[in-house]
Amino acid sequence: MSETRTELKELGEFGLIDHLTNGINHCQASTVLGIGDDAAAIDANGQLLLLSTDMLCEGVHFNLMYAPLKHLGYKAIVSNLSDIYAMNGTPTQVVVSLALSNRFSVEAVNELYAGMRKACDLYEVDLVGGDTTSSMAGLVINVAVTGLVNEADMVKRSGAKKGDLLVVSGDLGSAYMGLQILEREKEVFKAAPSAQPQFEGFDYMLERQLKPEARKDVIELLAQMEVKPSAMIDISDGLASEALHIAKQSKLSVKIYEDKLPIDPKTVETAQEFNLDATTIALSGGEDYELLFTISQEDYDKIKGNPSLTVIGYMDEEGIENSLITRSGQAIELTAQGWNHLA
Repeated sequence: MSETRTELKELGEFGLIDHLTNGINHCQASTVLGIGDDAAAIDANGQLLLLSTDMLCEGVHFNLMYAPLKHLGYKAIVSNLSDIYAMNGTPTQVVVSLALSNRFSVEAVNELYAGMRKACDLYEVDLVGGDTTSSMAGLVINVAVTGLVNEADMVKRSGAKKGDLLVVSGDLGSAYMGLQILEREKEVFKAAPSAQPQFEGFDYMLERQLKPEARKDVIELLAQMEVKPSAMIDISDGLASEALHIAKQSKLSVKIYEDKLPIDPKTVETAQEFNLDATTIALSGGEDYELLFTISQEDYDKIKGNPSLTVIGYMDEEGIENSLITRSGQAIELTAQGWNHLA
């Protein structure tokens, strides 16, 4: 072992992944796509089997002081399904593993699983196995998901072309503001346990944080429109971070226009109340689980005017600065300031 010590936070989540996986070679001919996308792809006799996994740790990804177990179970499944949809695939099965401390009862685990089963039923996904073990540090949830996609239909992060339009589904930043509301009320409760939480009027943002949905409907919509994205990713760590992933994997640069960002008016209003900039939370908030994708300019007329989709920018040649074009027309460097699990 080297005597040099490098802190994990110096690399960050994606830097650590790049570091650990550099030089990994595949020996199986059936491995079509490995590390570096929303899911891996395995040849399954005519179709591709998609594989992805995600881990949620208490105190890092969720706080049980305000996250109901049923909602948490639902979110744990949905966040994984989103990775399969980001590959233009259909999720089929999940495997769930839990690490539980002795403060959890059977009834509490039942509640967690009720949320998981609800999500599986809604998205027509089978829960087919898993594992349980003890934990010395609270609750840990790991979900692995499989899905299927025809090879010709699979969309990777690396397929964008110069001039392609950058499109996002839904709206951005609401999940982050839902988290800010929950954190504010947590601090109020700690200071005054008898105080009633002030959640009225914030339903949409709270739901976006506690019970998000995967955009299965957008995948179905694009198929109906006969639009196949050239590259796609789901927004879990923030719009800017995900846009930069597409640019890097596609060996391009990206331009995003501030005045095109779709942000719910109530989210803008609430951000102002918290002295936060709405553009910043849209770019860096994360956990929106919307789909970010690129399309050929020739497909613009097919999506134009659709309320579920917004063109927010375009892809440019490699070597040009990734930038946000502000409302005043100024170009500023686009940086990934979203969620870093290792910070």
